[in-house]
Amino acid sequence: MTEPATVKAALTSQSIETPSWAYGNSGTRFKVFARPGVPRTPQEKLDDAAKVHEFTGAAPTVALHIPWDTVDDYAALAAYARDRGLTLGTVNANTFQDDDFRLGSVCHPDPAVRRKALDHLLACVDIMDATGSRDLKLWFADGTNYPGQDDVRERQDRLAEALAAVYERLGDDQRMLLEYKLFEPAFYTTDVPDWGTAYAHCLKLGPRAQVVVDTGHHAPGTNIEFIVATLLHEGRLGAFDFNSRFYADDDLMVGAADPFQLFRIMYEVVRGGGLTADVAFMLDQCHNIEEKIPAIIRSVMNVQEATAKALLVDRGALATAQRTGDVLEANAVLMDAYNTDVRPLLAEVREEQGLDGDPMAAYRRSGWATKTAEERIGGQQAGWGA
Repeated sequence: MTEPATVKAALTSQSIETPSWAYGNSGTRFKVFARPGVPRTPQEKLDDAAKVHEFTGAAPTVALHIPWDTVDDYAALAAYARDRGLTLGTVNANTFQDDDFRLGSVCHPDPAVRRKALDHLLACVDIMDATGSRDLKLWFADGTNYPGQDDVRERQDRLAEALAAVYERLGDDQRMLLEYKLFEPAFYTTDVPDWGTAYAHCLKLGPRAQVVVDTGHHAPGTNIEFIVATLLHEGRLGAFDFNSRFYADDDLMVGAADPFQLFRIMYEVVRGGGLTADVAFMLDQCHNIEEKIPAIIRSVMNVQEATAKALLVDRGALATAQRTGDVLEANAVLMDAYNTDVRPLLAEVREEQGLDGDPMAAYRRSGWATKTAEERIGGQQAGWGA
């Protein structure tokens, strides 16, 4: 059984990156419901992110999305973050909102469009240099809608060529994180549809090319924890995008749809040494009907709870049951950990850090929502696509 002090130490050192875009207005393809007090600038997004970190103690980095978070001076933005106890984390590229990318970006049949997309990716690396960010995350909406629309093999070659150019541009301490998605917006073929495709491209590039597992980007019934275990075993799991899905999209709070799945994933992370490896744990969520900051705080807490339960698995008893073929006992060991109420333990961890044991209640008492609603009047609210 893992000693409580060991569990506490692991939980204290865990950090979860929050996405800048989750603080803005976001929603479905049908409607985005605006809320009072939503940030109008990247700086105000950082102000909100600082509140999440203040009450959870576990969210010290913020991911940027370019061009949604474009500023004139990225070094100054990094300094602004530091002044609020934060650092700028992953830089996310955007090659899916320009009209030129209708038929794809780096996989587009037109070399001029591919060059435009590549220039954007290289510009994102320049931003990383200015902010001190380690990771560049790439998700491509590239694909085709109809059989025969484009040459599937050639599109993979174009993708490989662009990735190689970006990889060559990275600094020695920087990484490329390649994300995959089952489908959408391409309905016939998607150019990076699964972890195998992402893994194959990363293998060709080198050790600083890693795979991102977005927990919402899989077909129903997919064993995500197997993917996580395999990528960790191969040293190619670079990051998570945490969220939940019920059907085809991925914008619900992590742990909302299937908390048991999140526990199983986090067990494989613990088992594979992912808590101490260079795996980036990031939220990727678009909050539509719920309040932004409370939803992010709750998401951080959900990841912490799943991690705590995973750390409590009696791995010695589990290994014994597995070796002896005791199927039911092996399952019971996992279920005992999952069914443990870890909320008192996490409250203890927070209080030992000088934080309130209940981050949600502490945020409600802070009055931040009222303050921002009164102060952030005028200007253009940030939002998905802004």
